[in-house]
Amino acid sequence: MDSMLDNLSKTEFISICVRDPRLVKDDLWHAHVDYEIYLHTNSMCFRKKTSCVRRRYSEFVWLRHCLEQNALIIELPKLPPWNPFFSLRNKEQVSQRMKGMQEFLENVLQAPLSLSDSRLHLFLQSNLSITKIERCARGKTRYTVAEAIQRSNSGYIGRLEDKACCDSDCERSSSSSGLGVSVDTTLHRSSLRFFESSDRDPELLNCLSESQTPLIAP
Repeated sequence: MDSMLDNLSKTEFISICVRDPRLVKDDLWHAHVDYEIYLHTNSMCFRKKTSCVRRRYSEFVWLRHCLEQNALIIELPKLPPWNPFFSLRNKEQVSQRMKGMQEFLENVLQAPLSLSDSRLHLFLQSNLSITKIERCARGKTRYTVAEAIQRSNSGYIGRLEDKACCDSDCERSSSSSGLGVSVDTTLHRSSLRFFESSDRDPELLNCLSESQTPLIAP
């Protein structure tokens, strides 16, 4: 029995949960709903073993678009379709959308190739906006991907950005992402495009080739 428990503890897993919808007012006339993404894992592909971030539906749409561009050789799961009659105050509609987004992430995390995309890691484990995720993944920020993930709640990123505003030469043309080398490249329209993308992380690709990580329900 002890040996079975020991083997289970050594098995890699990724547990993901989309929960706690929250109505956020943008101004007097506009609002949106965001959701907490809770991730718990012992996989070596993730810098943080537990994390909580909040994302909205439009950010999920952006993530799928990014993965779709670079994952021509795999079939991506679908997101809940956009509904022109979606009501922020309709609990059933919000719940159904939340469930669909969790299923989307569960399926994405079962695809080893998707786990090599640094934008996915920043989406799941940092508080960066979409624009900053894009810049960070391409090595165009003062902080690396690893720093953005590890210190997303410490104020470190904000201090670096404040410093960048006073330094006209703060951007680097190329830099390490922290999870691997991030270099701007031209994406080719072929099955090799996935492997040539600047958002692919060589270190993660290496660890994925050695790891089979099951997804478990939270």
